[in-house]
Amino acid sequence: MKQFANCSAWEDEVISTHSKRSARVDDGSPLKAAAKAAKKAPEPATPGTSDVLEEWELTVGIEIHAQLNTAHKLFSSASTIATSQPNSNVAAFDIALPGSLPVFQPAVVLPALRAATALSCRIEPVSYFDRKHYFYHDQPAGYQITQYYQPFAKNGVVRLTSDDGLEDGREVEVRIKQVQLEQDTARSQEEDGSTTLLDFNRCGHALIEIITLPDIHTPRDAAAYVRKVQALLYSVDAVTTGMEQGGMRADVNVSVRRRNGDSETGFAYSGVTGLGQRTEIKNLSTLKGIEDAIKAERDRQISVLDAGGVVEGETRGWSITSPHETRRLRGKEGEVDYRYMPDADIPPLSLHPDLVGWVAWTMPPSPTELVEMLVGRYGLSVADAKVLESLDDLDRLVYFEEVVDELIRLSGNEATPTDVGRFAGNWVLHELGSLFSTSESAWSENVVRSRALAEIVWLLMNNVITGPSAKLVLKLIFEGDKRSVKQIVHQDNLVYSEMSSEAYQAIATEIIEKFPQHVKDIVEKGKTGKIQFLMGQMMRHPRKGELKATEAEKTLRGLIFGNNP
Repeated sequence: MKQFANCSAWEDEVISTHSKRSARVDDGSPLKAAAKAAKKAPEPATPGTSDVLEEWELTVGIEIHAQLNTAHKLFSSASTIATSQPNSNVAAFDIALPGSLPVFQPAVVLPALRAATALSCRIEPVSYFDRKHYFYHDQPAGYQITQYYQPFAKNGVVRLTSDDGLEDGREVEVRIKQVQLEQDTARSQEEDGSTTLLDFNRCGHALIEIITLPDIHTPRDAAAYVRKVQALLYSVDAVTTGMEQGGMRADVNVSVRRRNGDSETGFAYSGVTGLGQRTEIKNLSTLKGIEDAIKAERDRQISVLDAGGVVEGETRGWSITSPHETRRLRGKEGEVDYRYMPDADIPPLSLHPDLVGWVAWTMPPSPTELVEMLVGRYGLSVADAKVLESLDDLDRLVYFEEVVDELIRLSGNEATPTDVGRFAGNWVLHELGSLFSTSESAWSENVVRSRALAEIVWLLMNNVITGPSAKLVLKLIFEGDKRSVKQIVHQDNLVYSEMSSEAYQAIATEIIEKFPQHVKDIVEKGKTGKIQFLMGQMMRHPRKGELKATEAEKTLRGLIFGNNP
């Protein structure tokens, strides 16, 4: 029996073959390690109109296949690094050469455990590998190694809310039956009607298959579930690529029944009885494809039943070239067809509780937890926290925390993250963000260094410069000014000094005399919006570094309206 007695006994091997980036994050500790460990989650769906049918109930179960973030394959030491050279990362066992035997790679355990833990699964102390027999050119051994009967993780759950694209107030709980380790297949490329090329670089790559119970009842919820799972797997560093890059695929099981309480045939699926006959749609590789394929298959089954026909249990396909219908591939296989049997060449996988506990303790926070930490520790609004968590592969979140660290340092370590967090968040997201949004440059922390932005914010917070001056300094640095923040402030006379009321009145009078028609429109026609135009002119005055916007507007209104503004 394969036994991992503890973490330290094999940790060196795991570290050498896997990018171990997760870190424990306690209250009050920096977010840098956690943010770097997480990946950018896909954008949440936009809530739309309900796609629930009045007469029919749709039921969907989903099987997600995700490539794990490992340096080697599941049962060989061949590399998993992506390469354009076909069949360059292949070991003897990957192509089933006679006499080759599987050698389990221990580093696979870490990302698999992180994934199962993120999905709230129960980790099994002992699990077993089975052979799933089928004959196809992408599986040279004639069988796939998987964990059908006794997988390493069971009984998980994923909860969907309005944050995941559901209508406000609605929640869906999707139960996960099991998560199992298995091999990926080779990649096929059809050259013509009689020739198919095979690339075995992917063959044997470690996958997890995540199998749900039939808890989903709308196409949109199905896509939201897959999106949420992908985000969770990214956030805990269990995977490196998602659906759009080919590292994750989904099979969906679809059935319909009338809502009058009587199922058409009373079929069962994963222990749930009274369902309609299900069909399986294989290898869906986009979120839109999942939603569209479920809708098309739902409508096809309803049409068959309305016409008095019977839905057959079968495997169907979906292609972007025929987006309005699924197509039959073959009759639905069952356990007997696959002839599952224990793999005699592979010992059971035994996981020590210390290892399972260590993985749980070192898990990086989920996207939801990151948002909660940003709100609680830094005082950000929920809206700003969600935006910060979702941007630029989390590089901007790391940048934000570096700005906060610099502000605390500038305060002589007297300020707290809460004291300066909201200021930093506003300038990272809105002021600096607006400059990036109006330029052709992609986000980069090197355009305006975190220390430079912190110095600008610190000078503003301490009334050394005004808000307009702070924005001007930021814009100059963003556009390539190589001077330091202090040099720009002093050389461009931006240091704020308290201006006398007489000076405010002199500048305001100068602006009023320059734009008499605007003043007339304000006084005689009530076009008070033009006051902002005059304010803009006043804030562009050569002494703008000494002006306070509130005092400038107060002076303008006093001169225009007298004592009756």
